[in-house]
Amino acid sequence: MFILAGAVAGCLTACQAGPGEPQRVEAPSSDLESPAPPVTAPSTRAAAPSVPSTQATPPALSSEAQARLDQELIAAAKANNAALVRELIGRGGNVNAKDAIQDSAFLYAGAEGFNEVLQLTLAAGADVASTNRFGGTALIPASEHGHVETVRILLAAGVPVNHVNNLGWTAMQEAILLNDGGPRQQEVVRLLLEAGGDPSIRDPEGRTALDNAERLGFVEIANLIRGGG
Repeated sequence: MFILAGAVAGCLTACQAGPGEPQRVEAPSSDLESPAPPVTAPSTRAAAPSVPSTQATPPALSSEAQARLDQELIAAAKANNAALVRELIGRGGNVNAKDAIQDSAFLYAGAEGFNEVLQLTLAAGADVASTNRFGGTALIPASEHGHVETVRILLAAGVPVNHVNNLGWTAMQEAILLNDGGPRQQEVVRLLLEAGGDPSIRDPEGRTALDNAERLGFVEIANLIRGGG
């Protein structure tokens, strides 16, 4: 019996040892899986910069193609076609390029009060100090025409408020001399004064903005100037 019991005990020991060996083999297999997650992280970071690169500036055009595109942009601005202006700017149209009579998309939109087009040109880098064929900024004809909201936009964009054009007039002088002195003109003068417009700048006849307002009978504008806006 002692011999039989020893054999049984030996068999049990051998059977327990056998299954234990695969458990030791499985331990390294978990280490093989650990490098997998870091592989995906660099690929995610590398993909991020490629998003803006697909929206880069349009490819360079020949000088002739650029000139045609710029003239199309000016024509679209003069037609107050904001959707087309947006498209042409996206294709590389230059909002500061001028046509034969020295109008740019920016200058024309400002002069005529095409505010949506104007905002597009400003967002595209319009030169706010640029001048038209009369040597005037966009603010001067906008003030003359009484485009109140346009005047607000241009002043906020930094168009020089006291620029004098080739006729010797500032935006304030044109707002008085070339319109009817009505409510829109009064608001324009108020905005110009508020932005630092100088009513003491004299026209070629030596008259100030106040002199001209009183001479033309624009009492409300004269009172605004006396009160500093």
